[in-house]
Amino acid sequence: MYDYVFKKLPQATCEALIKIPQTIIKAEYDKSFSKLQKDLKFEGFRTGKVPKTIAEKNIKKEDVYQDLIKQLLPNIYEEIVKKENIQPIINPKIELTKAKEGEDWEIKIMIAVKPSVELKDYKSAVKQVKAKFKKDAIWVPGKDQEKKTDSEIDKQKILNEILNSLIKETKVEISELIIEEELNRRLSQQLDEIQKIGLTVDSYLKSKNITLDQFKSKYRQEINDTYKLEFILQAVADQEGIKVEKDDLSHLFSKIKDEKERKAAEANAYFYAAILRKQKTLDFLYSL
Repeated sequence: MYDYVFKKLPQATCEALIKIPQTIIKAEYDKSFSKLQKDLKFEGFRTGKVPKTIAEKNIKKEDVYQDLIKQLLPNIYEEIVKKENIQPIINPKIELTKAKEGEDWEIKIMIAVKPSVELKDYKSAVKQVKAKFKKDAIWVPGKDQEKKTDSEIDKQKILNEILNSLIKETKVEISELIIEEELNRRLSQQLDEIQKIGLTVDSYLKSKNITLDQFKSKYRQEINDTYKLEFILQAVADQEGIKVEKDDLSHLFSKIKDEKERKAAEANAYFYAAILRKQKTLDFLYSL
C-alpha cells in the first residue's frame, strides 16, 4: 500500500518517512468523496441521493482532501507503531512534505517515544542525601540549636532533595517534541493570564527583569525535569516491582462518600492507579 523508512533518532524520538502512491490517494479520495456525497443536502433531492455530477460541483476538493487525511494518516501511523513496536507518549507531529494532486504523496511523522532510563546506583545516591540530613540534625555543643530526631525533619524537604539528586544523577533523554508541545501550552496559558491583568508580554517581562529567551529557558528546564522525574519514578517502580493491587484502589474509593464522585473515580481507575503507584514509589525511596 505504501513504503516507508523508519529511523530512531536521539532523545527518544523516531522518524517515519512515508511515500504513498497516487493510485492509493485516488482510491482514498473517491471513498471520502462518496462519504461526503451521502451527507450532501441539495434542493430537489433527498439526502444521500444527490447525483455525482451535481455533487462534484457542490463539494469542495479541500473538504474531500481534509476527510481523506483525517481517515488515512491515523491508520498509517497506527500500522507503523505496531510494526516497529514502539511506545508513543504524545500525539505525533505529522507533516505533508509533498501532496500534489495526481502525484505520489510524501509524509514525515515525528514520534516521541518512552525514553530509556539509566538508574545507575540510585539507592546509594538516596542514602547519601538522607545521611546528610541526619548529620545536619545532630546536636553539636556550642551551636544554638536543639537536637532533633529523624521524625522531626521535614519529610517533604528530604524527598525533594532525593528527587533533585535523582534528576542530576540519572540519564534520561526527553524528546524535544514533548518539551515543545508542553512549552507552547504553558506559554499560551501564561499569555492569557498576562492579558487578564492588563499587561503586554513586554511589560510583564520587564517587571520580572527577564528576557523572553530567559523566560522560555526557565520553562524548558522545568518541563524537562518534570518529565525526567516521571520516567525515573516509573523505572524505579518497574525495577522494584512496585504495584497497585485491587485492594489499594478499593480502599481509596471507599473514602469517597459521594456516590456520583466515587463512580466517576472508579471509571478512571487507571489514573488513580498511576497516582498510587507513584506515591508508593516515593515512600519506597524515602524508606531507603
